[in-house]
Amino acid sequence: MDLVWDNGLFLLKGAYYTLLVTVVSMFFGLLIGMAVALARLKGNLPLRWLARAYVSVIRGTPAFVQILIVYYGLVDYGITLGPLTAACVALSINVGAYLSETFRGAILAVPKGQTEAAYATGMTSWQALRRIVFPQAARVAIAPMGNTFIGMLKETSLVSVITVTELLRSAQLLVAQYYVYMPFYLGVAVMYWVMSTVFSAILGMIENRLSKAY
Repeated sequence: MDLVWDNGLFLLKGAYYTLLVTVVSMFFGLLIGMAVALARLKGNLPLRWLARAYVSVIRGTPAFVQILIVYYGLVDYGITLGPLTAACVALSINVGAYLSETFRGAILAVPKGQTEAAYATGMTSWQALRRIVFPQAARVAIAPMGNTFIGMLKETSLVSVITVTELLRSAQLLVAQYYVYMPFYLGVAVMYWVMSTVFSAILGMIENRLSKAY
């Protein structure tokens, strides 16, 4: 494992890009997921069908293929994205489809009577969503969102195929340099595990706080 320690800074830089892609993709995925969930629940018929088609296509195709389409396929239409940008775009689109179903289920889990009561007090539809539905839906959604976040952290390893120097790509470069496999891949596995464990703990604290608040 001496080789891992000697190249620790290089691997930590790869871990930084792994976290960067994860956080950026989750942020935009949250926005996409919420918009799609509201489109399916509150939109007109064409908008609902469009949102449903998006979820069906994204969930029905591999994330690996989606990354290749964004990075290589768009070039055919004159759209060239850098590896890091393409990775974030592809994974944001991917995770947005899964989060939309999480949000939709969480919103539907809030009793309709509470929404009707909010309307009876004079709230608008948006006010009812913001003040009554969203806070309760967040408590329901936080656990599956956490699972999605951890899955996204590990799924960033796929972007190594488009030369993003994230954690796995960093290990592959070191393997090619030293012709030694086990130390680097084992070290990378430990780093993924540590990051996943830390995020799980943070999300657990958020979930406990939301449970106490509502």
